[in-house]
Amino acid sequence: MSWNRTASELRRLTREPLLLLCILLVMACLAVFIVYPLYQILKSSFINPDGTVSLSAYVGVLSGGQLFEALKNSLLLAVIVSILSTAIAYMFAYTFAYVKVPFKKLFNAVAILPVISPPFVISLSAILLFGKQGFVSKHLLGLENANIYGLKGLVLVQTLTYFPVAFLVLAGLLRSISPSLEEASMNMGAGRLRTFLNVTLPLTMPGIANAFLLVFVQSLADFGNPMTLGGNYTTVAREIYLQAVGSYDIQAGAALAMVLMSITFLIYALQKFWIGKKSYVTVTGKPAHGRRLIEKGVTRQSLFVLCMLLSVIVIAFYLLVPIGSFIKLWGINNSFTWDHYKYVFSLGQKSMKDTLLLSIIATPIAGLLGMIIAFLVVRKQFIGKKALESVSMLSIAIPGTVIGISYILAFNQAPLALTGTALIIIVAFVVRAIPVGIRSGIASLQQIDPSIEEAATNLGAGQARNFFTVVLPLIKPAFYSGLVYGFVKSMTAMSAVIFLISAKYNLITASILTQVESGRIGVASAYCTILIAIMIAALLLLNLLLRFVGGSKEKTLM
Repeated sequence: MSWNRTASELRRLTREPLLLLCILLVMACLAVFIVYPLYQILKSSFINPDGTVSLSAYVGVLSGGQLFEALKNSLLLAVIVSILSTAIAYMFAYTFAYVKVPFKKLFNAVAILPVISPPFVISLSAILLFGKQGFVSKHLLGLENANIYGLKGLVLVQTLTYFPVAFLVLAGLLRSISPSLEEASMNMGAGRLRTFLNVTLPLTMPGIANAFLLVFVQSLADFGNPMTLGGNYTTVAREIYLQAVGSYDIQAGAALAMVLMSITFLIYALQKFWIGKKSYVTVTGKPAHGRRLIEKGVTRQSLFVLCMLLSVIVIAFYLLVPIGSFIKLWGINNSFTWDHYKYVFSLGQKSMKDTLLLSIIATPIAGLLGMIIAFLVVRKQFIGKKALESVSMLSIAIPGTVIGISYILAFNQAPLALTGTALIIIVAFVVRAIPVGIRSGIASLQQIDPSIEEAATNLGAGQARNFFTVVLPLIKPAFYSGLVYGFVKSMTAMSAVIFLISAKYNLITASILTQVESGRIGVASAYCTILIAIMIAALLLLNLLLRFVGGSKEKTLM
């Protein structure tokens, strides 16, 4: 039965040569740029410098010492940050869904802001506020040797950076709970607190666990913040870079990368196959009326004050970077200067041009490739479809440092000697961006009746014309969401591309890291300010383009 079905699919594909060519090209690209590099990093983790095969690198990682310490540090940091981020995100999401308070748009913008910002903005602000010359530590508290570096600094910056990830998961979940369930509890005499503990909280437990795991993975894979603010507190992502680039110990770096990837794969599998199947939210129909929001009382006042306080803190962190870019020498000479921007627009101009150019090239490729893969997965039947879907989504679970070191190993010699070229950076951008586009495309296509495409085919439209003139316009919001995410990820990419940059092609994020390491915080702040301005302008342009092309007021972000 299975063989007959396979033969039937093969015969049908041979009658559609363009579709067959598209499937083969997509599979070839995924095999070369995702599967092959992962195979190379796995192989390298077992190969000693003398060419013999052994487990010595893994023994070195797991038996103690610096590498094992980095692993323990990363896990501890991830647990603390995940708990704090999930708690803050739940508070924000609950306020959105259940409480009538002013400034909800402000809270939403604050929650989204870290998603579109460079990876070092919060770290730079932490240095400006709590460093040795920090505004709070030295000028307000009078501390002479304040130390923001290490675990406490990383907990602060990662929590502020990653709580929006948890918020995006929890906000939709809390809004989806049927008000009738809570009203039934309160009609039976339960107070609001008891209803929350016995009804609302249990219904959202899968979402809480999901948000926790997502933040856990983000914290484990974080590279920029530990490099900027880690001090003596080593983490896995940072140690992979230091082993591969600093110590030239590729085997140790590859083994550590495999351990990190194994942990993230395990967490994503847990999220998908265990937590993903648990859902206690039951909406049997549209309620007769919306949820009655909390309009007064201690709960409303407390949540409003906490959300406003956190929003002010986040805004202060982001405002401090542009302010710091105009200060000559923070904490020592606070006079106004344009010198940092003069430096950026002279010596740093190349990295800005390279980043913008490579991101502009990668964005449409990632957006279009994501829609093509989504179309193949949802609408077509062919051999290897499950494998194509799984491999295309694989990069969402692979930390950036793992991708970076795997590309160095895979593309450093003929016939694929791509190291140091623009192509390898563009490929890294695309590989990191396509999973979100694929998810958006699949969700959109599942809501569209296939008969629309069948009608176009019956009228004589070929596969290519059908996709570009019928399918793509119908899933335009998903396509533009993929473009926005692709551009954001490309412009702010750090962990993957830090291994791939060269004298010929440099990136803004790498330049920022260089400036921070050399103590030029003002120049780093200027770079970050320019990058944020570019991001905001690009996002506004993409939103306007979406409205102009489709006459839709739907936004691609927010």
